[in-house]
Amino acid sequence: MEKIDTQFLAVHELKPAHRTLRTELNQELSTLLRSGRQQMHHVQHGLNRVMAMEPLTPVKDLVIVGDGPAAEEIMQYCDDQTVRGYRFRGVFHDQKLAGPLGDRQLGNIEAAKAYAIQNRIDILYCALPGSYREEITGLMEFCERNTIRFRVIPGPDSFVPVVQTTDLTFHGAVPVSRLRHEPLDRWGNRLLKRSFDLVFSILVITLLFSWLFPLLAILIKLSSRGPVFFKQVRLGERKKKFTCYKFRSMRMNGEADSKQATRNDPRVTRVGAFLRKSNLDELPQFFNVLLGQMSVVGPRPHPLKLNDQFRDIIDKYMVRHFVRPGITGWAQVSGFRGETHTPELMEKRVDLDVWYLENWSFKLDLKIIVKTVTNMFGKDEMAY
Repeated sequence: MEKIDTQFLAVHELKPAHRTLRTELNQELSTLLRSGRQQMHHVQHGLNRVMAMEPLTPVKDLVIVGDGPAAEEIMQYCDDQTVRGYRFRGVFHDQKLAGPLGDRQLGNIEAAKAYAIQNRIDILYCALPGSYREEITGLMEFCERNTIRFRVIPGPDSFVPVVQTTDLTFHGAVPVSRLRHEPLDRWGNRLLKRSFDLVFSILVITLLFSWLFPLLAILIKLSSRGPVFFKQVRLGERKKKFTCYKFRSMRMNGEADSKQATRNDPRVTRVGAFLRKSNLDELPQFFNVLLGQMSVVGPRPHPLKLNDQFRDIIDKYMVRHFVRPGITGWAQVSGFRGETHTPELMEKRVDLDVWYLENWSFKLDLKIIVKTVTNMFGKDEMAY
């Protein structure tokens, strides 16, 4: 009888533990879904705007540095055609300007940089002559570091190389050149990529995440104390901050935001090592894709401190943020995933990310996805 009573008590002691675990899992999932409902409200609001025939394309703020008839025509074009998605904010030049441009002059060339940052300018149009070579070079470098698109209004003495004629855009009758070929700057390509992201993420969430989440969540909870999800603020497209979700693969520690995972990292749990090796720790990011914060394929989003560390020492580092970050990317399937313990390794990753941005195609995205899946079942020395 005493033996039976002991067993009875043991069973009843386990029940509160199971209830606690189930409660914690429900809280974790409800937090994620609550965020999803908030974002879906924004999506519904956007659909309502479409049904009401309101413009849905976000307006891009722009400034002009320089002067001349072409610059004046672009200013008038943007003022007269705001439905095209451009909003003219001002002109900058070291010389005092007259006429319509002079009425909109806000300062000198150096003042344009501070204004662009303070007012989140999207595009800087350069209409300076070749005699301003040093100033033009400085503006180009400034725009690259601060995720501002640099456009050139070609003139007879321009020294800035322009792209192929097929990549010229016209504002009225004025041709405008960009520094690099960007396929995802075209509306049709963005629509194709976003449509694929939505379909793919919904399939993964419904067919895989729905049954795999409870299993992984229990294993994570049993492996160490702490939440199921690891949440970290990262930079997205156009430097917009968002909360990136992952399955927690480490023990709770105070270095998660400042120290990358290293080989044989003592912070990584046994379950976490499996998750990182198989890429399953990234699975919750399909919710980020569904919410429009990430894409299935794109440059991997880095922690904020890593951005601060490399943005001023690696050329084109911030160019990565011209497109949505991805769950997987060209750099990751090319052998540059995981830890970047030297600036040289980060520079190679950035070069691959920029190459992806300049050479995007739907076929390339499919190739990267297939390669990511095959790498999950192979031996990747950088998977730790």
